[in-house]
Amino acid sequence: MERYKELAALRCFTHKDMVQLTGSENAAAWQIRRYLQKGYIERVRRDLYAVISMETGQAIPNRYQIASRVTDDACVSHHSAFEYYGYGNQVFYDVYFATEKRVRPFSYDGVNYCPLVCQGNAGIIETDIGVRVTSLERTVIDSIADFEKIGGLEELLRCLLLIPLLDPNKLLAALELYGLSQLYQKAGYILEALKDDLSLPEHFFTECERRSSASKTYLFEKQSNFVLHKRWKLFAPKDLKAIVNKGVTDYDAI
Repeated sequence: MERYKELAALRCFTHKDMVQLTGSENAAAWQIRRYLQKGYIERVRRDLYAVISMETGQAIPNRYQIASRVTDDACVSHHSAFEYYGYGNQVFYDVYFATEKRVRPFSYDGVNYCPLVCQGNAGIIETDIGVRVTSLERTVIDSIADFEKIGGLEELLRCLLLIPLLDPNKLLAALELYGLSQLYQKAGYILEALKDDLSLPEHFFTECERRSSASKTYLFEKQSNFVLHKRWKLFAPKDLKAIVNKGVTDYDAI
């Protein structure tokens, strides 16, 4: 138990962390094996361990703390970041994290951990409880870019409607990380529909329009009820809010 308190303070740890505590590779490997056998720790995935509470018998780190330690640059992102901030419409059994490293999805304690491609280190917040998470504005842009992968359009809209306001300059900075003209089109279209709810000024949309592609595109795979939104040169649903208000299920798989 000599290292248990130090490990419990970390909540989850890697072999490298144990080397720093014990002072040598061999001592670290021996200590990890010993604690695994005694049930003081559990293996989350290769080279990542969760410390187990002596009182409850459950893992001490939560899903967000675990996701933040999968790689050196990992951070909670997309729908999971909305959940962390309290703006998730639903709580998923999937935890999304962004990383530049190649990582396979894995499961631990009934939760699926899903890696997504990181767009750089800007707009990432490091908390004092061991969670690295994308800022709210970067979360919004990441989720617009990847909504087809993380719950669909309706779920994205429901999350956005829970947010009281957004910083337009931080949104533009997040868009700049991608540098994709089509993403400016999609972000402009989606956020314009919610501009009053999110207190977004016109200059944000003017900049999105300026940076948009000159070519027409689709919000997602072509649908029969799409209309062309001329400002954004985007084929998309005529009324986004109607998708939420009517509980439309046609987009559930999107």
